[in-house]
Amino acid sequence: MSVSWLRGVFGRFDHFGLIARHYDRLIAVSPDARDVLAGLLAVTPDQTLLDVGGGTGRLASGLAAGGAQVIVCDASPGMARQARAKGLAAVVCDVGRLPFPAGRIERELVVDAFHHFVTPSPQAAQPRAAAELLRALAPSGRLVVEEPDIRRGPVKLIAAGERLLLMGSRFLAPNVLSDLFLAAGARRAMVQEVGNTYRLIVEL
Repeated sequence: MSVSWLRGVFGRFDHFGLIARHYDRLIAVSPDARDVLAGLLAVTPDQTLLDVGGGTGRLASGLAAGGAQVIVCDASPGMARQARAKGLAAVVCDVGRLPFPAGRIERELVVDAFHHFVTPSPQAAQPRAAAELLRALAPSGRLVVEEPDIRRGPVKLIAAGERLLLMGSRFLAPNVLSDLFLAAGARRAMVQEVGNTYRLIVEL
C-alpha cells in the first residue's frame, strides 16, 4: 500500500467533519482578532461577506452581529451544519467552483483555510482558488486572507502534524501567496505580518 494512495484517500476524507461539534471549543477566537478582521474588511450592512472555509461560522457569527450579510462557504457538510445551527447562511461548496455569479460579492474572508485548498493537488487547487475568489469579487471589493506563516517554527510543527494526518496541506509564505493573487489578476495584495500569522489584503 503506497503512501501516495493513502494520501489520495485521506485527502478526500472529511477530517473537520469529525470534530465539527467540538470545533469552537478547540479553536477559540479572540474578540480582538475578530475586530481587526472586521476593520480590514470594512464591510457595511448593505454588503455581502463570503466567509470561505468558514467552518462553523466562529468568525462569521460575530461579523453578522455587526450587520453584515454573511454567507459561510465550507467543503465540510458537518462544519456547515454547525454554522447553520447558529442561524448563519451556509453552503457546502468547493472554493474552486464557488456557486456565485462573477463580480457579485463585495467582501471575502479566508481565515486559516487557504493551506487546505489542495484537491486534486495543491499546485492545481491553490491558483484555481485564487482565481475563483477574484472572479466572484465585486470590482470595488476586498478580500482578506489570514494564514499561518510557514517561516515560523511553531507553524512548521503544525505543518508536520498535518502531514502525519495525511491532510495534504500546503502552507505558502506571504510573498508566494501575494504573487499567486497578483498573477490571478489582483491589482494590489498587501501583507501584514502578525506573530506566527500574516494577513493578505487583496483588491481588484
